[in-house]
Amino acid sequence: MAAIGLAVFAVGMSFGAIAVASGLPAWAAIAMSLVVFAGGAQFMAVGLVAAGNPFAAVFAGLLLNARHLPFGLAIADAVGTGWRRRLVGSHILVDESVAFTMAQPDPATRSRAYWMTGATLFVSWNIGGVLGVLLGEAVGDTDALGLDAAFPAGLIALLLPSLRDKETRNVALAGAAVAVVATPLLPAGLPVLLALSGLLLMRRKA
Repeated sequence: MAAIGLAVFAVGMSFGAIAVASGLPAWAAIAMSLVVFAGGAQFMAVGLVAAGNPFAAVFAGLLLNARHLPFGLAIADAVGTGWRRRLVGSHILVDESVAFTMAQPDPATRSRAYWMTGATLFVSWNIGGVLGVLLGEAVGDTDALGLDAAFPAGLIALLLPSLRDKETRNVALAGAAVAVVATPLLPAGLPVLLALSGLLLMRRKA
């Protein structure tokens, strides 16, 4: 738990620094982390808005976070009943809190794992984000520190095990090829969305 909290803290710092360096006001970067709390979607939104394509930012964020619908159904018992628990619980629903919850064998430990993981990551992400905002304002050029590479590097590390599967690898390569070809031709953000066409290569499961 401590290790993943530290990792999220570091990525939160990179988000805060990159957000202000991209022109987002400090208060907006901090508010986004508190209210949205969706790492990948936040990075994508900042990048696309900075590139002048807010429509793509909204669409990509909705598409990226659509996975939370089945996630919520899968861990509903761990969140508990009552509108307060469900409201707060839905806000701290992220990939890691779902993964830790699903790995537990009984309802009591599932609930404890969900709330402990979600709360730890929420606090770590937001503290890191505030420090990143302060760092970004002080440094100015976050590229000089390599902070712009922190999140993509983390995503690649998470995806590498999945690429051992041939079908997954083919889908990823096809999507990447589409994005590379479309990048010189289309506004920023759209090539990434077109990369989803790689999913067309997936075989229909029986």
